[in-house]
Amino acid sequence: MASPFVEIQVGDRVVKITNPDKVYFPARGETKLDLVNYYLAVGDGILRALGRRPTTLERWPGGVFEGAKIATRADNRGDAFYQKRVPKNAPDWLETARIGFPSGRHADEICPTELAAVAWCANLGTVTFHPWPVRCTDVDHPDELRIDLDPQPGTGFAEARKVALEAVRDILDELGFVGFPKTSGGRGLHVYVRIEPRWTFTEVRRCALAFGREIERRMPDLVTTNWWKEERGEKVFIDFNQNARDRTIASAYSVRPKPYAPVSAPLTWEEVPDADPADFTIATMPERFAKVGDPHAAIDERAFSLETLLEWADRDERDRGLGDMPYPPNYPKMAGEPKRVQPSKARRD
Repeated sequence: MASPFVEIQVGDRVVKITNPDKVYFPARGETKLDLVNYYLAVGDGILRALGRRPTTLERWPGGVFEGAKIATRADNRGDAFYQKRVPKNAPDWLETARIGFPSGRHADEICPTELAAVAWCANLGTVTFHPWPVRCTDVDHPDELRIDLDPQPGTGFAEARKVALEAVRDILDELGFVGFPKTSGGRGLHVYVRIEPRWTFTEVRRCALAFGREIERRMPDLVTTNWWKEERGEKVFIDFNQNARDRTIASAYSVRPKPYAPVSAPLTWEEVPDADPADFTIATMPERFAKVGDPHAAIDERAFSLETLLEWADRDERDRGLGDMPYPPNYPKMAGEPKRVQPSKARRD
C-alpha cells in the first residue's frame, strides 16, 4: 500500500511530502509536515544560512523518539544518520558541490540554492542542516569564522552567555569585526563572522585557536581551549576544531533532534543578555520571524580580513610557546600537530 502524501508548492517547484502526519517530535506532537512548514515559514533565514553551501543532512526518518540514537563512525547501527553524499533519488534541479575530506576522498553534497531544496530534504527526515563554511564556487577557502562556545559539564548557557558578552564581543570590537550570535539549540552559543575567502581551512582554524586563547587569557577561570576533555574542568570550551575541514555546526534556524524541537536561533547582541534557548522552537520561531525578521540579515554585507588573528597566532607561538593543538581523531596527522594522545594515557605510557 502506498504511503499517504501531500504535494506543496514551493516557488516554482512542487515538493511531495510522504507520511505528512508522522509524529517527529513527541513533546507537542509535531509532525513531519509541521517540520516542513516550519522551514518554509523561516525561508529567507534558512536560505541565508545554507545558501550555496555544501550541506550535510542529519536525518531522523523515524522521528525523534525515546531511545533513538544517531549512527557514528564507531557504531553505524542507529535510528538516525548523517548523510554527506547526495541521495541517489535527488531531482535533477537540486544543485550539488564536490567537496574533499581530510582522508583525500571526495563526495558530492547537496548545495541548497532555493527553498524547495530545503523542503525536499526535510521530507527525507532531515531535522538539522550542517553547512560547510564555504560556498560551492570555492570549496577550499572558508568565508566564515565560527566561534563555538561549548559549555562543559557543570556549566551551561548562562556561562556561555557571560563569555560572549564579557569577552567575545569586546575582542570582536578590537579586531573591527562584526559577529552574529545564535543559540546552538542546546546549552551553547555560536558567533559567526564573515571573512574574506582567501585563507585555507588550516589557516582559519589557526585563527579560531588564537581567538579562543585570547578569550581564555581574559577569563581563565571560566574558559578553556584544552582539547582533551579530562583537562577542561567546569568551563566553557572554545571549540576551535569546528573550523577544520569537514567539521560543521548546525545552521541558524536548524531544528535540533529533541522532543520539544528546539531551534538554533539567530539573535542580536541586545537580545543575548535575556535569551533563553527554551524559548526558540518550531512552535515559536515562525511568529518571531514574522515579527522581527532575521537578526542575521546583514551578515553578508561585509567580509573581514584574518591578518590580525594570524599575527596573534604567530605571537602565541613565538612569545608564549603555544603551538598547535590536536585535530579530531579521524584526521591524518597534520604538520606541527602535537601527539594525539590524551594526557592521562601518555603519562601511563
